[in-house]
Parts: sequence; C-alpha cells; structure tokens
Amino acid sequence: MSKERTRNGQPRQSEGVRAFKRGLDVLQEVNRSGGIRAGDVARALDLPRPTVYRLLETLEELGYIARSASDDRFRVTRRALSLGDGYDPGVVICQAAAPYLADLSKKLVWPVDLSTYENAAMVVQETTHSRSPLSIDRGMIGKRLPMLRTSAGRAYLAACPARERDLIINHLRRIDEADDRPFLDQGRLDRMIAETAARGYAIRSEGEYNPKTASIAVAIVRDGAVFGCISIIWIRSALGIEEAVAQFASQLLETASAIPVAE
Repeated sequence: MSKERTRNGQPRQSEGVRAFKRGLDVLQEVNRSGGIRAGDVARALDLPRPTVYRLLETLEELGYIARSASDDRFRVTRRALSLGDGYDPGVVICQAAAPYLADLSKKLVWPVDLSTYENAAMVVQETTHSRSPLSIDRGMIGKRLPMLRTSAGRAYLAACPARERDLIINHLRRIDEADDRPFLDQGRLDRMIAETAARGYAIRSEGEYNPKTASIAVAIVRDGAVFGCISIIWIRSALGIEEAVAQFASQLLETASAIPVAE
C-alpha cells in the first residue's frame, strides 16, 4: 500500500502522528519555560488554543505536568523529568532501600512498604508483604495509595516543599474524590500537616483507608527533597497506635535517615 504524500514528495503525517508530535512540542515548551500559561503555549507554538488546552489536559491526566491554582501556570512534574537519560527516581530509590527494608522487616516482623509520589498518589515500589508472616495483603507492588488517607501520603505532604504541596493539594481538589473531601477541609489539613511535621512521622489509625489495618510512615528527605516514604502496616485489632509508635517510630526514622540516596 503506497503512502499518501505531500506536494514535495514527503510522506504525509497521519493524524495520530501529528497529534503525538504536538503533544511532545507542548511538553517541551512547558519544560523549557519553567512555568507557562496555556495561552502562551498556543502563541509560542502557533497552535489553536482549543488544541493546546486538550493537550495540556491530557498531559496533566497522565501526570507529566501540573497546573498551579494560584497562577494557572503549567509546570513539568518529576514524572516528566524522569524521562531524561533513562533516569527513574523510583527505580533508584528501590535499589538503594531494598536491603534496609528487608532488615527492618526482620526486626519489626510486620510488613514494610517503600512508596514514591506519582500523579496525586503514592505508588508502592518495594514491599516486604510477601515475606512477612503477619501480612494480610499481597500483590502490593504498583498499588496506588491516596495522599490524604494513608500514612505514606501524609508523610510526603508534610515533608515536601510548600510549593509542591500546594500543587498536589490543588490537584486533589480538582480530582474531587468523595472519600478525600473531609480531609481537604483547610483547618483539618493544616492540623494534619503541622502535627506530622512536628512528630517526624505520619499515622493512619482510624480505618480511613483500609479499616482492618493501621500504619506509620516516614519520609526519606535529603536537602529538602522527598525521595519516597517507608511505611509499616499492622492489623489494627492486634496493636494500638501508642504501642505501635513506641515500637516502630524510632526505627523507621533511623532507617529513613540511613538509606543512601543518589542526588
């Protein structure tokens, strides 16, 4: 089958290829600018505004860009930055943290997870659930954990820079999941962030995500950047939160500080 060609003899691009190229052009322009409004993208690329809006919405849904509610500017996310040179921070932190998680799980017996932030959720990258005799969950790798209703999400929000936290919260408000709404109350949210930051760890103890379990999480932070969170999960009926904090919190903090992170 012969390909349709333009007047100068070059193969004509299909609609799918043309749309894909436009999407890459838009992503590149957002990355180049450091922060740009949709109208400015349209002018810079000489594209119709409706086309640019659709492409920006798609890139945002896929997690490659995020829009600030304060100034309507789009900026690239860590997911987009991870495309460069094949670098994936999730893979790197997994490789560094795996032996520390295994050692921690042996000491604490209950399962331990490592999760990283990705598009308005924490994603489990490494876990000891399969090796823990006390685990009631399996197949946790790749599981998406809500930011506001899990200890990992809360630990990340409390530890990340304020500007990044605002972007995430604004994204969650736009998604508007019914289960998140009580936790998006500004007063409640502010208290959670302040209490978690003061403690140095986050807790989930009221059945707000999985009613059968509770958890504690600590962020892995270096020079103000959060590389991920480690969490310990236990059955709520087996252990009260105060006893769990006494047993687990200091060792989680120690492990998070010891994990080597390639800057």
